Amino acid sequence: MNTFLSRANTIFAFTLSVMAALTFGCFLTTAFDDHLTGVTIKTAKAMVKHVPDYSTSREKNDLGFITFDLQADLNSLFNWNVKQLFLYMTAEYETKSNKVNQVVLWDKIIRRGDNAVIDYRGINTKYYFWDDGNGLRSNSNITLTLAWNVIPNAGTLPKVRGIGSHQFEFPSDYANHKL
Repeated sequence: MNTFLSRANTIFAFTLSVMAALTFGCFLTTAFDDHLTGVTIKTAKAMVKHVPDYSTSREKNDLGFITFDLQADLNSLFNWNVKQLFLYMTAEYETKSNKVNQVVLWDKIIRRGDNAVIDYRGINTKYYFWDDGNGLRSNSNITLTLAWNVIPNAGTLPKVRGIGSHQFEFPSDYANHKL
């Protein structure tokens, strides 16, 4: 004869097994989605200043300022297993001292149910565009890309780079006026 605790344990174990199978099924239904969409990025204004970096030393480093336009329709990325998207725009460039430099300039979280059509014009970066030296002035190989992390209800957390990027050049002279 089974006691009450023995029967409760059996029901609890069966419920957990069913929930685990349903969660795995949820993962499998969207596991092979590519989560890709097109992105349009343009720079409206770019300037570079030579200012002291007070966080590390008193040496002067390059600080870039850009305003950019960003358009993307991210509605196709949402399905019943996507909880939210974490978007971030990066600048990638090469200098004499570093082969690869990557700087996150802007980010945004879009939750399911929010407006997933992005149409920003002339916005400033959210984070500083510091270089650890003097590699921004006259640099012509700066590439802006938009990428996102898909936060699902169940499954892996893919990191996806959008289709499309933008390359621009910083001016050859330092800006002297206040921003």
